[in-house]
Amino acid sequence: MNDREQYTPGPATLAHIQKDRGQNGEEKWTLVLVRELRHSPEKVWEAITDPAHLREWAPFDADGNLGSAGARVKLTTVGAPAPRITETTVARADAPEVLEYKWGGFDMRWELEASGNGTRLTLWTNIGHRFIAMGAAGWHICFDVLDHLLSGTPLGRMVGPEAMKFGGWQRLHTEYAKQFGIETPSWPPKAAQES
Repeated sequence: MNDREQYTPGPATLAHIQKDRGQNGEEKWTLVLVRELRHSPEKVWEAITDPAHLREWAPFDADGNLGSAGARVKLTTVGAPAPRITETTVARADAPEVLEYKWGGFDMRWELEASGNGTRLTLWTNIGHRFIAMGAAGWHICFDVLDHLLSGTPLGRMVGPEAMKFGGWQRLHTEYAKQFGIETPSWPPKAAQES
């Protein structure tokens, strides 16, 4: 058995949601995920900015490095039913502490803080309330894959529909929904069941 076959994600922890108002008074939901990683901020920074590293764990591919403010980078969502490519301009890149850009209209803010012998990684991303528990489950698995990659025991990227078929994702989705106090939608969604 390989590491991927033995992989089981841990429980849903260190996450919360924030509800704010957008510029036009609309509801704006932000998912905040925190992960303690056993690697230096410099090593984690490289993994969240370098296209070669992102291809190993992130839910998108990047055609350029995200590590410089002002960089224009195309991000391609992995596992989307149709190609979804968005162009972003890195708004902030203070290596190895803060990274900000948009992915498909969603704000992405990464903070890296030295913690013991590793890094406390915090991700803020706005996401539709209906999908916030799904997003938390997906990012949880991405962070597990990232941690394994940086430890030299790569699992291979698990994102999109592939991750949703994984039993651990379904458990995480339910746990995060309960943690956030939101209704757990039936899985798969009714529209998918009827088609």
